[in-house]
Amino acid sequence: MMTKRDVTTCLIALGANLPKGGISPEVAVSQAMDRVAEACDGAVARSRLFRTPAFPEGAGPDFVNAAMRVEWQSTAQALLAHLHGIEAAFGRRREARWEARVMDLDLIGFGDAILPDPETRARWAGLSPEDAAQVVPDQLIVPHPRLAERGFVLVPLADVAPDWVDPTSGRSVGAMVQALPHAVLETITPLGGCGESGCQ
Repeated sequence: MMTKRDVTTCLIALGANLPKGGISPEVAVSQAMDRVAEACDGAVARSRLFRTPAFPEGAGPDFVNAAMRVEWQSTAQALLAHLHGIEAAFGRRREARWEARVMDLDLIGFGDAILPDPETRARWAGLSPEDAAQVVPDQLIVPHPRLAERGFVLVPLADVAPDWVDPTSGRSVGAMVQALPHAVLETITPLGGCGESGCQ
């Protein structure tokens, strides 16, 4: 039986830019946050919803993005499998890198773990943008290799975990947000809303 010491604080990014079955991305992301929360083992914090441009530019309609900080009492791989199950329930099919999607759930951080190991994570973080657009990891990589570049992830994360520190860089979420270009921050618009159970 696991004890409180085994509970890990995890960061999750959510996004969608296509409706599914008459459900708008705003509603779908809120519903996905509720499904994540149902399976967690302790405190859950939910960001506001944000509207952000598709990434890469021109890849589709604007996204609705959000983030969560949750407590999880199993492995990172088990949490990732749960997130993929939620994606599938919303009709997600993984067919192309950075495609438009009905639901996208990413495990951004798993406590202070570096997975699968610091060397592998560093190799993925060092890929050129061109290579990163073509190659998909065949294993879980955390913290997310491109976290520091992605305002659409960092700004929602700042709602729920501004003091979380990336163990690979020593930089907090708040510091990474402050380092983003102003032009990027201007494109990220808060929409409000935090799922059926509220922001905390």
